[in-house]
Amino acid sequence: MSPGTLYLIPNTLGDSDAAPAERLHAVIPQQVQIVSAGLSYFIAENAKTTRAFLSLLKAVRPLALPLQEIRISELNVNTPAAALPALLAPLLAGCDGGLISEAGVPAVADPGADLVRLAHQQGVPVRPLVGPSSLLLAVMGSGLNGQSFAFNGYLPTDAAQRAKRIKTLEDRSRQERQTQLFIETPYRNAALLEALSAVCQPATQICVATDLTLPGETIVTRTAAKWKSALQAGKAPDFHKKPTVFLLLA
Repeated sequence: MSPGTLYLIPNTLGDSDAAPAERLHAVIPQQVQIVSAGLSYFIAENAKTTRAFLSLLKAVRPLALPLQEIRISELNVNTPAAALPALLAPLLAGCDGGLISEAGVPAVADPGADLVRLAHQQGVPVRPLVGPSSLLLAVMGSGLNGQSFAFNGYLPTDAAQRAKRIKTLEDRSRQERQTQLFIETPYRNAALLEALSAVCQPATQICVATDLTLPGETIVTRTAAKWKSALQAGKAPDFHKKPTVFLLLA
């Protein structure tokens, strides 16, 4: 028996008040909707978020099975490597499956990459599908270098270590003319922007991209000096507890 295909399913980047059809059609291509609706097995970073995605999908097209009968297994940062073969077992038995992130595309800034690598090792076909990536959207909208960029995940929460890391990334950006991307837990967005504006050289470009693809989307690029002045004047971005991508280019 031939193995099933592992589809890499993009998810929306957050909630909005729009109707389900509008929310999906704005960011999830029709072919992705069709493939997703036809699957009965998902490997999800968060089962609750995946059920919400399937509920949206159900409002615009029939699902392969009733929602409560669709199998959802979780794969997150706490999943041990020893558990990965079991997640792949239904595909090796011939069932197609979908790997889906909590938001955006799976296997990029997401724990799904190890499963994708195992799928390749086991001869399971892998098919990535088109959808929203907050990292690429932020690069596109920043005006910074899109020819060379690097994603660095989360920066340290300790102030001194964070400042040291920012300086290292700024030096790398200057030497390689490379845009540096990173993210933060949304309730710490303000602390990170304050650190960036304080640590970076005045002319370093800093972009703050918030709520991408959502109604409150904002993308603002300024020098560190201008960000520092804005913060001192009490004009911080409206990004508290909102998903945000930060970029810098020295």
